[in-house]
Amino acid sequence: MAVEIRKIVTTREDVDFEGFTKTEKTIRRVTVAAVIKNPMAGRYVEDLTPIYEIGEELGARLCAIGMEELGAPVENYGKACIIGMDGELEHGGAMLHPKLGYSMRKVIGLPCRALIPGNKKMGNPGAKIDIPLGFRDEAALRTHYDTIPEVGIFDAPRAGEMVVIIALTDGGRPHPRIGGVNMGDYLARIAREEAEKT
Repeated sequence: MAVEIRKIVTTREDVDFEGFTKTEKTIRRVTVAAVIKNPMAGRYVEDLTPIYEIGEELGARLCAIGMEELGAPVENYGKACIIGMDGELEHGGAMLHPKLGYSMRKVIGLPCRALIPGNKKMGNPGAKIDIPLGFRDEAALRTHYDTIPEVGIFDAPRAGEMVVIIALTDGGRPHPRIGGVNMGDYLARIAREEAEKT
């Protein structure tokens, strides 16, 4: 089933200062949202496979746009869906989980070992959603637990639509200092694993 897109909206923020001090580096955070027709709106459908296929197509398309806007290697990623009121919450699950993440990882082209955090909700036009973020290769990398808050589009989703959003960043959370696994720990572990292979 071909996806019917009303519009695509891209946002970018460059974070240079957070809390009380300058960040070690500029952290770029990008979201790309597609407003699409919900092919299952207004009725119960047992087989949601057509939405899986749309998710696969959107994951690749939106991720390619996001990577171009990011202009740097992806460190963190996330995904979200706001379903219009003629849909159901499971339509968001069908959009995000079976295939969208796989196509995002394929476009990014890195190992991307960790699952992509996701969020979904029902909403009227102008509804906003928080997008959870996680490091692409290691879910336990505490420095990269993050969120892009309140992402939305003023006139979407209409009742028969969905807003499908991907989020990419080129860094973790500003000023991480709560302990746990950090980037240095992760890189040291990867180096050990590579050394053991030889």
